[in-house]
Amino acid sequence: MRPPRNVVSLLRRRPILRVQLTLLYSGLALGLLAAVLLATDLLYGHTEQRAPAGTPTVPATGGHSFDVAPAVIGLSAVAIAVAGAWWLAGRFLRPLRAITTTAQEISATNLDRRLDLTGPADELSDLTKTLNDLFGRLQASFEAQHHFVANASHELRTPLAGQRTLLQIALTDPDADTESLRAACEEALQLGDQQERLIEALLTLATSERGVERWEPIDLAEITEDVLSVRRHAADRRGIHIDAGLDPAPAVGDPRLVTSLVANLVDNAVRHNLAGGHVTVSTTSSAEQATLTISNTGPSVDHQDIERLFQPFQAGTERVHHDGHGLGLAIVRAIAEAHGAGLSPRPGTDGGLTVEVGFRRQPKSH
Repeated sequence: MRPPRNVVSLLRRRPILRVQLTLLYSGLALGLLAAVLLATDLLYGHTEQRAPAGTPTVPATGGHSFDVAPAVIGLSAVAIAVAGAWWLAGRFLRPLRAITTTAQEISATNLDRRLDLTGPADELSDLTKTLNDLFGRLQASFEAQHHFVANASHELRTPLAGQRTLLQIALTDPDADTESLRAACEEALQLGDQQERLIEALLTLATSERGVERWEPIDLAEITEDVLSVRRHAADRRGIHIDAGLDPAPAVGDPRLVTSLVANLVDNAVRHNLAGGHVTVSTTSSAEQATLTISNTGPSVDHQDIERLFQPFQAGTERVHHDGHGLGLAIVRAIAEAHGAGLSPRPGTDGGLTVEVGFRRQPKSH
């Protein structure tokens, strides 16, 4: 006959931690008590064997007698040891139960709640601090995600609404001819390109935030030269001169992500510039890192605005250009963080912005 399934599952389960601690504490106490009693018995027996001559001895009886008193004392000791161990284990685990209960009650809707565990500075207080820090990072991540999704939805909705309005006007115009319809289609295609660039930027940002999966040897000078060769013509059309001093700068990283970082920095420097301005690009190398520095002329930037510029869709209104999507510098920061690279932005001496990125020459340790 098989035992019930619930009994089998109960037997297979590991005992709860309180039972384990109770058995451990009571076992140690009873083991110590048994050792003391054994040592006492051996000492007593040794003393009885050395009794002086003439000491009367108790005659041996014909059977074994059972002394109730030691048995009662032993059972009482076992009961006291188990009860004390159970209480001690419960008192020890009480803060852990409080931590578990609070952690289970925290969800995405109340991440602002924190563990409140008072007591001495010990391992449990360290655990509480670690969990509170974790909840804080999760709260910041959720808030940033909600903010980002809301902004991305707005940015994607704008060109879609423009396309719809444009096409509706063209279709409802009774006097529309081939030329006007062609113009409407061309403008709709431009809005579609804007959406495509935004979606590509969002995908790049999401990929960057996942981190670097494969480290490869790279040269910042070669990557930067390739990026500049594609963008010099657009800069010349705006009357912006690019001055590049590219020394070999070997490092390690994801070539595709690093190319995106350099491209976004160059695009940002060209886009938010003045007519007749200039962009300075340089790469240098040291024993510890390879450094890329890009600076541009343009509208002055306050120190307190720099952090905001590296947030998604947070470019200042005076720096927004019609062909930007508000994600360039956010992508730069995400790629730099994924590579463990140092990112140092500061206001430029001639207005504009100076950004310095220092890449490691060895892979980021995990």
